[in-house]
Amino acid sequence: MIPPLPGRVLSPDELAELVHELAARRSDWEHLVRYDSDQRWYECVHRDANVDVWLISWIEEQDTGWHDHDVSSGAVAVVDGALTEERLVLSGAPRRRDLPTGDGTRFDPSHVHRLRLADGQERAISIHAYSPPLWRLGVYATDEDGLLRRESVSYAEELRPVA
Repeated sequence: MIPPLPGRVLSPDELAELVHELAARRSDWEHLVRYDSDQRWYECVHRDANVDVWLISWIEEQDTGWHDHDVSSGAVAVVDGALTEERLVLSGAPRRRDLPTGDGTRFDPSHVHRLRLADGQERAISIHAYSPPLWRLGVYATDEDGLLRRESVSYAEELRPVA
């Protein structure tokens, strides 16, 4: 499923090229897609010392919550449906961008964002790639005083909004 890789950590631009190339090769991964109303379904379809690639399906109001990717850069390609990405900013409302089929996003490790199924969508499929591979992620919430707090979680945990 994965095209030949250069055997090194990839840049956000290279990761974007990878996820869009994989999105175009639907017959390689379509049989893996599952929809689950209890949680966002995700499967790691490739992992080596430099890159990991995930296939994710979205249904209903599924949402990653605010998170970062620790030391990893990443890229996302929307294959079906649409997602909404919000980027955390310190002043004013989060920057919101809809990602329709064929669109995507790329980011470096300093990027804090959330992804969710876009309004009016019933389902979506996306492909995500990270380099170096994910080990930890940071999830964010505000406490009762409005202070932002970060919790470190394993890459294997499902991302959800933190209460």
